[in-house]
Amino acid sequence: MTDDNMIQNGWMVGPWRKAINDFTPETRPILRTLFKNQDNPLNIQIETVNKQHITIHNDDVAKKVGMRGGVVAGIQHLDLFAPIMIKAFGQNCFETGSISLYYTYALLDGEEVRAVVQVPPAGAKHVQVEARAETPDGRIVAKGTLSLGNPNEKSYLQALEIESSPPEKLRILKGIKAGDEMTPFEEVLDSLALENWLVYLEDVIAWYSKKSPWGPPIAPLSRIINFMQVPLPFVPRAVGFFGGTEIQFFNGPVKTDVPYRAKGKVIAVGVTSKTEYYWYESQLYEKKSDKLVAGMRHMSRFMKAGSPLYPEIG
Repeated sequence: MTDDNMIQNGWMVGPWRKAINDFTPETRPILRTLFKNQDNPLNIQIETVNKQHITIHNDDVAKKVGMRGGVVAGIQHLDLFAPIMIKAFGQNCFETGSISLYYTYALLDGEEVRAVVQVPPAGAKHVQVEARAETPDGRIVAKGTLSLGNPNEKSYLQALEIESSPPEKLRILKGIKAGDEMTPFEEVLDSLALENWLVYLEDVIAWYSKKSPWGPPIAPLSRIINFMQVPLPFVPRAVGFFGGTEIQFFNGPVKTDVPYRAKGKVIAVGVTSKTEYYWYESQLYEKKSDKLVAGMRHMSRFMKAGSPLYPEIG
């Protein structure tokens, strides 16, 4: 992290960073070492991709479904906001803060992107501000909100109207319904493995690799999703990608080398003209104390054009 965030017309503007595709054949073996539980949804996803070679982060696959090339996962851009969150809210941002982003434009590896955040009122303990990630030519890569404490307003993703479609319209996600619960699992983020992974983050802070105000190093925002991802009971026959992510800290931060327990459930399943999607909410508890540490709302999409279940579109 460098202290080169600027204030421009009431906005905190982060430095330009390079988007990083962290899900390549070269990086997946390293990625798999981060979490000690091999049944982690991330590790299962890696195994599936290794066997089927179907991922939107691959150039050939992405171009077949109309993308410009293998795209960078939206969750990668969460890390752009950590330095600004600290500057805006102090270390409390990792204790009772939140980040809520809807992904709107997919970047390719190496393209420039930066975080832009509305300046919060000085000294506010319960506040929400607008946030976005943007490219040099003004494209909005992600949009949403950051907050601290318990503001009166709903976060960006909480304010969205989320609806399920009639089950008979589902093909890719057939059989999945709101209320389906994940099997709880335990997980530990390995601090030594994380040290080797920092080069694949779009921005870093010292607390990811060194002692933090809470003791051990803490988990990057982009990796917290892997603690709380609600997996499907089957491998979807489609090319998938992330649509939006919200992380809310209740008693944070999420630390390395500390055992956690996650649980969650599906809250909506639906269909659009181009995709099928599901939303879920999950919670992360410290195993030793059973303290609620963080919560997440997340949406994953699956492209009809990348599924044999929609032959009329392919």
